[in-house]
Amino acid sequence: MREHYELYQKYLGEIPDFLKKYLTLNILLRLKDISLLCGMDYASKSAYDFNFFISRYDHSINVAMITWRLTHDKKATLAALFHDVASPVFSHVIDYMNGDFLNQESTEEKTAEILRNSRELLLMLEIDNISVEDIIDFKKYPIVDSKRPKMCADRLDNIISVGMTWVKNFNYLDAKEAIDNIYVAKNEDGEDEIGINNIDIARKLWITNISIDRLTRNDTDTYMMMLMASIIRRCIDLGFVSYDELFKLGEHDVIDIIERNKELDETLDRLWDSFKNSNVFRPINKPQIKVRDIDPIVLSKRLSEM
Repeated sequence: MREHYELYQKYLGEIPDFLKKYLTLNILLRLKDISLLCGMDYASKSAYDFNFFISRYDHSINVAMITWRLTHDKKATLAALFHDVASPVFSHVIDYMNGDFLNQESTEEKTAEILRNSRELLLMLEIDNISVEDIIDFKKYPIVDSKRPKMCADRLDNIISVGMTWVKNFNYLDAKEAIDNIYVAKNEDGEDEIGINNIDIARKLWITNISIDRLTRNDTDTYMMMLMASIIRRCIDLGFVSYDELFKLGEHDVIDIIERNKELDETLDRLWDSFKNSNVFRPINKPQIKVRDIDPIVLSKRLSEM
């Protein structure tokens, strides 16, 4: 299936010249070692069976390319490219650690700090006559990000990508059909939103999203996410890693830290062994988890109205 994913990425189009230099920035390259699926790639194989690894770097480029394809707006495209720049190691695991189960946005506050402190980024933006303030708040570009159940580039790529590697019901031809049938619509709030021209692919995306929602709220995923959150909290409490370092390191860096230090702490050793080998997944005091719903515009109506 990896080849289907690579064909999908290629189909999104050639990376525009102005964008290429930004892909070399260390703040973005770090995302190559941040999993789209919150580091569950390293968990017990009894819990997960992904087709292949997708990084936040891959996802960021995809979201930028969908945005560029629809808008040819440099500012919106750069906001899309850096929308996940504040993703810590294991992504939403850290939101779980912070107690943010419903919105899963607790780490996004770091976006402005990371972008403003990158001298290389500021120099590149100066060349393109763009202010860093124009790309920090990616939520001001509704094609990039919007509140559920609206469709946006971030959500569209996530459904396609996770559909390929976890749900396993999406292939290259499905992705191509989805990309061929998107357009910029005006929604009931007068905002730009990604619309879909074809009801069959809209339903395919909707069905895939339902599967993703169920997978991310079932007992197994909740247990494993909370378990990894406990591991990271234990590492912080023991001084093996700091909270700020979670936004600077890659996931393999932190895994190496855990492996080097687990024998120094019996609790950490037990938690890490459970994460890698457990075959029992029963979360205690299961929290209310974010609901991932969509209701895309199909031509001029919401799918739910058809």
